[in-house]
Amino acid sequence: MSATATLHKEYVEQVIPALIKNRGYKNVNQVPKIEKVVVNCCVGSAQDVKVAVEDAIHDVQSITGQKPIKTVSTKSIANFKLRENQEIGCKVTLRGRTMYEFLERLIRTALPRIRDFRGVSPRAFDGRGSYTLGVKDQSIFPEIELEKIKRNLGFDVTIVTSARTNEEAKELLSLLGMPFSDRKLQK
Repeated sequence: MSATATLHKEYVEQVIPALIKNRGYKNVNQVPKIEKVVVNCCVGSAQDVKVAVEDAIHDVQSITGQKPIKTVSTKSIANFKLRENQEIGCKVTLRGRTMYEFLERLIRTALPRIRDFRGVSPRAFDGRGSYTLGVKDQSIFPEIELEKIKRNLGFDVTIVTSARTNEEAKELLSLLGMPFSDRKLQK
């Protein structure tokens, strides 16, 4: 069985019944689900921006399995040598089968490969059930060949759920296997 079917199958067979039991939902349609995953990469500060954007597109495409679109700047900022409508990165929106396949690889393969990994921050929710995770290095994904890395690319992974609160979204992602760190962050 492929990794695609595994995470979705776990959601249907284990997560939905657990959430109904824990949260007391009356209907299966009330159970929160993952709607989409957005992967965003920005290389705006690189010296050779055009080459950096092409490298980012290649790496994001090999990681997600879907061709990203280029993103452009909305305004000019002289201090950053940024012009309006200049290409500065790329993004891809994943839904359905490719979304579950990417999440499976992120949760079970890529995150454990991070050096000194102690879990992801439980404080990165936006208040409406979406979770954003910053990845500092693309080399944690097995699809990236280490010999071919020209520059270090970081990107954001935003997981958009249908949950109404942060607690519902955190429980959903925890049951799917997202390794949250339970330590309290000190200010």
